[in-house]
Amino acid sequence: MTHELKNIIKHYENRQSSGEQAILATVVALDGSSYRRPGVRMLIFENGDLIGAVSGGCVEKEVLRQAQSVFANGTSRVMVYDGRYRLGCEGILYILLEVFNPDKVFLSHFWDSVQNRLPFRITSYFEKNQVDNQDYFSCFHFGETALPINQKLINLEREHLYFEQEMVPCFQLVIIGAEHDAVQLCQYAALTGWEVTVVANPREEKTAKDFPGIHKLINVEAEAFELALDEQTAVVVMTHSFVKDLQFLMALKDEKPAYVGLLGPYRRREKLFDELLERHPDISEEFIDQVHGPAGIDIGAETPQEIALSVLSEILSVVNQKEPLPLRHKMGSIHG
Repeated sequence: MTHELKNIIKHYENRQSSGEQAILATVVALDGSSYRRPGVRMLIFENGDLIGAVSGGCVEKEVLRQAQSVFANGTSRVMVYDGRYRLGCEGILYILLEVFNPDKVFLSHFWDSVQNRLPFRITSYFEKNQVDNQDYFSCFHFGETALPINQKLINLEREHLYFEQEMVPCFQLVIIGAEHDAVQLCQYAALTGWEVTVVANPREEKTAKDFPGIHKLINVEAEAFELALDEQTAVVVMTHSFVKDLQFLMALKDEKPAYVGLLGPYRRREKLFDELLERHPDISEEFIDQVHGPAGIDIGAETPQEIALSVLSEILSVVNQKEPLPLRHKMGSIHG
């Protein structure tokens, strides 16, 4: 959800000069089931523009309507949306509407946390009733620093229910390789909200413009490859060169990302492993076991676009610890 919050704050900053007011809508509680879970957010501008969503599109008009009172008097509101009689979702949503007016200190802390891949925490104070109350608000915790999203708030002490959310760094995908299929994988991953880093050979003369949605381009040889890989990182090695793939696997051998994928057929993977073990006989079995090769889920993919979907699907299944399964065969909740 951090990537959705990034998008909200980017849009807010881009329109600050216009002086438009903005309201943040946050799903802070849920009774039953719904399309989205607590913690999703949407930004509402005075002219009716909406950034993000709190449902599949069915609740947004009501959120916009009820936000008008917050625009008018600046007092936060909890709106209650009963989807049992309107949506068939069997759930009741509690949505906090509040003035979104962060100051420069807040924005600086937020972007520092995002760029340095630091976790942060959000606490929203509310009550499960349809009511207006100036004591309802959200506060971001950057380490020991607590900052409200409304710079006019001074007293942060409240005795209400609260919804607390831990925000982890944006999920990032590192694509090692810069051929046509890497372009498609970059574009699809960016649409998912992931931060995509592409590693290209300097001699290929690639630029960021070659990769729609890219976050960062690194032009580097395997021997000089260095990048911090945390538990919110997936890596796909796809240079289409046996030697280059081997060199990058050697560079990755001590890293522990959430996922390592290797493009190419089974026999090629085995040859790469043989070479890797010959050069580094002390390499851990844990690293070998975490390499998914051939990368992807068997969905009959043929085109670069279909292969991208296959690889992204496997990454999600590994990160979320889910065995791929048609939802029609799953009993109970289909989300989460």
